[in-house]
Amino acid sequence: MSPSERIRLDKWLWHARLYRTRALAQAACATGKIRVNSARTQKAHQLVGPGDVLTLALGGRVRVLKVRALAERRGAVAAAALLYHEVPSDTPEARSGETTTGR
Repeated sequence: MSPSERIRLDKWLWHARLYRTRALAQAACATGKIRVNSARTQKAHQLVGPGDVLTLALGGRVRVLKVRALAERRGAVAAAALLYHEVPSDTPEARSGETTTGR
């Protein structure tokens, strides 16, 4: 997959092992619990790619994740951890939900 490609939000969340099943990822999207670049989304088919910032509530806390890469299929936990970078909550990037690279 080239870096310029984008994939469905629910599929990326599942590949990154943030949700146990793709159906759970779709449900989280449908209820508006996820923001992409600070905009709330209710669409599991929202496209995401490297550089996008996702804000979501997981495990009783809010997580801000910057998409680093895409995967063609769901892999091991170690491979899934390489798909994103957790942004510390005290950075301007986390507060705005946008990247500092102008994306």
